[in-house]
Amino acid sequence: MAHRWNFFRAGGVDQVSLRDGKDVLALGELDQKLWVALAMPVVGVDIDPATLALIDKDSDGRVRVQDILETVTWIKDTFKNPDDVLRSAPSIKLSAIADAKVVAAAKVMLKDLGKADATEISVDDTSAITKAFADTVLNGDGIVIPGSTDDADLKKLIEDAITAVGSVTDRSGKPGINQALADEMFAAVDLRAAWHKKGAEAAQLPLGAATAGAFGAFAVVREKIDDFQTRCKIAAFDPRGASAMGGKDDELVALATRSLHGDDVELAKLPLAKIDPAGRLPLRTGLNPAWATKMNAFIESAVTPILGIREALTATELATIADKLGPYTSWTKDEPKTKVDALDAAWIEKLAKPELRAALTALIVKDAALASEYDQITSVAKVVRLQRDGGRILRNFVNFSDFYSAKDGAFQAGTLYLDTRAVHLCVPVADPAKHAALAASSDALLLYCDITRRGETKQIAAALTNGDSDNIFVGRNGIFYDRDDNDWDATIVKIVSNPISVRQAFWSPYKKLVRMIEETVNKRAAAADAEANSKVASAGATVGTVDKVGAASVTAAAAPPPAAKKVDLGVVAAIGLAIGGIGTLVGALLGMMFGLGKWLPLGILGIVLVISGPAMLLAWLKLRRRNLGPILDANGWAINSRARINVAFGAAMTELAKLPPGSTRRLDDPFADKKTPWKRWVFFILILVLAGTWYLGKLDSYLPARVTSAEVLGDNAPVVKKAKAAAEAAAKAASPPIVVVPGAVPAPAPAPAP
Repeated sequence: MAHRWNFFRAGGVDQVSLRDGKDVLALGELDQKLWVALAMPVVGVDIDPATLALIDKDSDGRVRVQDILETVTWIKDTFKNPDDVLRSAPSIKLSAIADAKVVAAAKVMLKDLGKADATEISVDDTSAITKAFADTVLNGDGIVIPGSTDDADLKKLIEDAITAVGSVTDRSGKPGINQALADEMFAAVDLRAAWHKKGAEAAQLPLGAATAGAFGAFAVVREKIDDFQTRCKIAAFDPRGASAMGGKDDELVALATRSLHGDDVELAKLPLAKIDPAGRLPLRTGLNPAWATKMNAFIESAVTPILGIREALTATELATIADKLGPYTSWTKDEPKTKVDALDAAWIEKLAKPELRAALTALIVKDAALASEYDQITSVAKVVRLQRDGGRILRNFVNFSDFYSAKDGAFQAGTLYLDTRAVHLCVPVADPAKHAALAASSDALLLYCDITRRGETKQIAAALTNGDSDNIFVGRNGIFYDRDDNDWDATIVKIVSNPISVRQAFWSPYKKLVRMIEETVNKRAAAADAEANSKVASAGATVGTVDKVGAASVTAAAAPPPAAKKVDLGVVAAIGLAIGGIGTLVGALLGMMFGLGKWLPLGILGIVLVISGPAMLLAWLKLRRRNLGPILDANGWAINSRARINVAFGAAMTELAKLPPGSTRRLDDPFADKKTPWKRWVFFILILVLAGTWYLGKLDSYLPARVTSAEVLGDNAPVVKKAKAAAEAAAKAASPPIVVVPGAVPAPAPAPAP
């Protein structure tokens, strides 16, 4: 039958439960889609990097699913009881190890430590042996360092190879070379040695050992001699060229005013000698002083040995010298460019011989022969480290049970104390800007902080999941405690804003309104203050310069201000109309609310929902999506599913300040601000508004007849007066007016009826 798994629900995800060793050994059967993580980095997590390095087979800095499965297979072959892996312990009994080779290696290690009678081996024991072995000159990694040998030539060979072709790091942490680098070194040596050998042949050295000196001296002056020969050819072509090619007069005049010496740059630019159409270069006299020393070296090392003593040098003789040195010139042009060009020719010749090559290869082979011994030490270290860290690795890779059981996940870096809160969900960050670009998808409020301790600065990201963000801003300081309880100064440098709770979202519109009012008042107050300061400054400047501006200015300054404008009745009417409109609006609103009768609470609730509902809905949607995955993905993890941080779990990740149980508290603060009776004023204003609305009769249709303003105030009620005035106006409009004509006799009154 297939293995029967148990799952638990956490973070909105079904996670496999690792109950015992059987669950561990069956992980190869578990569908990878059900693993919480698919990869994790070996650094930046709360697991010993040395343990993760033993699991990371390809040493790419990441632990993947296949690395975990290979480790599970190794556990099956090495542990007698796989249950031990889930029980963390710093040491393991030798009797609990199934592999006899590992047991034998552990006994040898304990004996080397002076613990031959010990029945268990610890992480510290294996660390001591591993370090001691790695620090030896031969440690099984196939890499040799200069300290691996006492032979002076072999030591120099390794040092030169490190300089020439590079190095790899030995287990001791020092630079060294392996067989591949040694082969690269000797390939360059062979190429260089072959070139040196060709140059030593007689055909390449017409002057023997003096050939190199002659070639060097000739190379220094050859370009200048060619320049002289060309100028002479121009002079032979046109007689006018002799003077033109010999230098201008103004150049010589300019030199005459200076203090000259043999290395003068401007002097060296002049021709090598006086231009001769015949092309003869004088060698004894008449040379440019700036080239005299170089020419003498050329004459002594090349001209005299090849041509004999000469007073002058023709173009044909110059060609003879060039032909004589031709083979050596060709050899120098064929010089190969290798990584060992800086080495001395004699040392290259010695390296080309087989003795040192064979000695280096033998030394590398001798070091590599100890690989099995190191593997045995590594196996012991691995079994001990998995005994200590194996369960924690699985509980932070296959599932996140450590994190959701409040034992702290391996990805958590420590705790940030800030704004009366302890923020536990903190992760290390290498690049805040890059991290925030991905982590913003978590829908969590993230605080990116620089943490500093004793000159060292790092970055963390803290997820604020409880309370509010009213007092959170860039530049706010706190204290961060890492896993080792070291305290770091923390400063917020970036905030990724997101809702923290629905409760905070409920109050956010009102807080925004208050903040907007405060900002508006501040702006108007600042503008008024600036205007007042400007007037004071102007007046001060006038008074301070009264002795200079004259009497007329003083009189003008002292003139009374212009008469104030009369009150504009239209403005007053507009203000009154606005106040009346506001009163009518308030009255209509209150009338509508009171008209709800027993449904009044629902009306108030409806108004509140209209204001706060959108913000609360948005917060609810984001809180449902709040996810740990993007935060860890930004740190190099490969999270396989959504790991939700709901409100309840968020409250555990960010703890608010609470008084300890049993504490007492005195509420009489001697330094408390004097309380403003704002509730009394609000109540008083509300009563005035209601009374005014009732007086105007706006509430009569919603109140019982006996308490209406018309019934209580009678004819004095504004609504009654308004009704009477309307009736009188209507009556007057209905009866025709009586017209009296001057001088007319009024008609007699009709006789009474019988």
